[in-house]
Amino acid sequence: MEQKFHDILKLKMDEFVHLTYKISKGFPKDELYGVTSQLRRASLSVILNYIEGYARRRDKVYKNFLEISYGSLKESKYLLHFSLVEKYLTESDYKRSMAIADEIGKMLWSIIQKI
Repeated sequence: MEQKFHDILKLKMDEFVHLTYKISKGFPKDELYGVTSQLRRASLSVILNYIEGYARRRDKVYKNFLEISYGSLKESKYLLHFSLVEKYLTESDYKRSMAIADEIGKMLWSIIQKI
């Protein structure tokens, strides 16, 4: 059961990071080293920290990586909101990315609370 949950969460995180990369390709060129770079790094950090923490498997270390992953998710969500306000992305892309991010957030938080 735990492995299935882990696999589903990883798939959602993978979908999220690929979506943010796709969405950010249309951002203004003058944001390449600003919002575009920051959003990409934050969204990639969500899955990378989760994977690294999962591999460590010691509760305190694992929880720390989960919390970093969760923080990166929150950062990504804000950057997506900022990008919507600045009209760098469509309402549709924003809603799709937020729906995935919210699912990831609930799943991550459930693990954090159990440790």
